[in-house]
Amino acid sequence: VTIAGALLSAFYPLLNLFPGFLIPQLQIPKWWMWLYYLMATSWTLNCLLTLQYGDINDEVMVFGEAKTVATLLEKYFGFHHDRLPIIAIILIAYPLIFATLFTFFLACLNFERR
Repeated sequence: VTIAGALLSAFYPLLNLFPGFLIPQLQIPKWWMWLYYLMATSWTLNCLLTLQYGDINDEVMVFGEAKTVATLLEKYFGFHHDRLPIIAIILIAYPLIFATLFTFFLACLNFERR
């Protein structure tokens, strides 16, 4: 139990830092981008924000200048509206990969041996 608590305290900041909640994709250092692309929550956040706000061309004041919402998502967060089909395929693939791994490792596990 203590080992699990120590591991959780190491993994929770990673799970919250790299999906784009605290640091946008374009501001994550290049050597940490693999962790951004590995997180399912980064793809979910990308999909939700792009679906809801990616085609809105109303101007908003951001950082002292007027930008459209679609431009803000593209230039600051790195979310592109034309990548939605790829994001949907990736989000569908995550549960399929985990279900396949689960059934494979469950089949390999044998409780009859000691």
